[in-house]
Amino acid sequence: MNESLDYRAQVDAKRMDRLRILEKELPVVCTDYFRSIAQTTSTLTRLAYAYDFRLFFQYLTSENPLFADVGVRLIDDDDLKKIKKRDIDGYQDYLSQYYVTDEESGESHVVQNHELGIMRKLSSLRSLFEYLFQNGHVDANITTLISLPKLHDKPILRLEADEMQKLLDTVSTGDGLSERQQKLLKFTRIRDTAMLLLFLGTGIRVSECVGLNIEDIDFSLNAFLVTRKGGDQTILYFPEQVAAALQDYLAQREEIIPLEGHEDALFLSMQKRRITQRAVQNLVKKYAQVAAPLKRKISPHKLRSTFGTNLYQETGDIYLVADVLGHSDVNTTRRHYAAMSDAHKREAAKRIALPKRDKDE
Repeated sequence: MNESLDYRAQVDAKRMDRLRILEKELPVVCTDYFRSIAQTTSTLTRLAYAYDFRLFFQYLTSENPLFADVGVRLIDDDDLKKIKKRDIDGYQDYLSQYYVTDEESGESHVVQNHELGIMRKLSSLRSLFEYLFQNGHVDANITTLISLPKLHDKPILRLEADEMQKLLDTVSTGDGLSERQQKLLKFTRIRDTAMLLLFLGTGIRVSECVGLNIEDIDFSLNAFLVTRKGGDQTILYFPEQVAAALQDYLAQREEIIPLEGHEDALFLSMQKRRITQRAVQNLVKKYAQVAAPLKRKISPHKLRSTFGTNLYQETGDIYLVADVLGHSDVNTTRRHYAAMSDAHKREAAKRIALPKRDKDE
């Protein structure tokens, strides 16, 4: 059995368990909806939809008197037909800021959504209501009457060459880290260096990184097998600097005895378990705060953006960037790097040498 796939199957099974729990907090028809899209969406996508639906129906039962005494699970077609445009309008306004209660601690905290978060939640709801309309549960898809928020283009947050160098220097020297962090660095320096170079040298996603197994690496090709979102597998190649860092880490990794069930994991935590996405996010943030203190939101995804930016600047090939990053739609890539393309065009205009006119002399 491919242990890498086995790990991902375990993650998917946990998501499926969570989805089934959430379904019990939603109208029964939502379960039918999830079944209808099961073959075309990932478990993670359906789980995200479930959280979005739960938020909407919680809002509906707390804000609309017509639903005050209706249990969410018991909402039927007659109830769904009572939902009006004003309910969706109110929900959109509510999404900008609301409070949620932690299920374990019982403490409440504020959640704020900007344009992208609001649009995603409304898009989820549109998808559900389109299903309800097409299958006769409601008379119209009222969510289509709602204008989605306008997305404002944001500059790509990435590291410059000197910041990338300082990032690696911070791991190497520990300068700028706290005393406690420097003590931990003695045990994690080689691993962290390999991980950071892997992000910067291949554009791998954090979920793909933590899912890597030792057997996925092939140094004869300087390549590794990665499973993308949705389960498709592909081969990515890495430069010599990444290969050297991985080999240094693997030499250290051979001396570690992992906990049972984590024997095949490439990157291990201090507890000798497969490292988690949260742990990787925290370590990137830790070093980035020293290397680029003014860029407070550097994450593994931003290192991925740094790779994509560098690759596009070197090649100018948007299709290559899309392929390596694993974007299913090149338009996704183009939206991210369109501004860079414009910059290239402006630079081209400056570099063209034209004959002088008489008045120029």
